[in-house]
Amino acid sequence: MNDAEVMEVAQQAILITVQVSLPVLLVGLVVGVAIALVQALTQVQEMTLVFVPKIVAIFMAMFFFLPAMMRTLVVFMEALAERIITGGGG
Repeated sequence: MNDAEVMEVAQQAILITVQVSLPVLLVGLVVGVAIALVQALTQVQEMTLVFVPKIVAIFMAMFFFLPAMMRTLVVFMEALAERIITGGGG
């Protein structure tokens, strides 16, 4: 593999990482903002109130999105293994 191919694989790996982590991170962000909004509106400043709903929502998102995440990772790994077996090329 030459430098361009290594950079291409690294770029694909970064994009796959973003694709796999984005749904769970977005769920955490939305739940966090919603809880912060509720806390600001009700003036309830309990620190543990943020963590429990966010953890539950993230676990539920992982449970829901895990098949798609695994499919994405398996497709990438199969393509990478094929590239290794064939010695580099496209």
